[in-house]
Amino acid sequence: RRLCLGARTLRRRLQELGTGYQQILDEVRRELAIEYLRTTSLTVQEIAELLGYSEVTNFRRAFLRWVEVSPCQYRKQFVVV
Repeated sequence: RRLCLGARTLRRRLQELGTGYQQILDEVRRELAIEYLRTTSLTVQEIAELLGYSEVTNFRRAFLRWVEVSPCQYRKQFVVV
């Protein structure tokens, strides 16, 4: 509604662009997760909740798929404290 488009029109336009709602949501979650891990001291549980995951295990699985390391490993490897 905020985009002034119906659901079908939005789906059709996203399809024309070669993407979909879930793909965009995944990209935004990935970027935010990386940002939170790099710049905050939030726990993995807190980050998962902020990103809309009901279970932290689902967030961990998604993060592993995105960057091929767990959130904790990412924070240890890529963040200078």
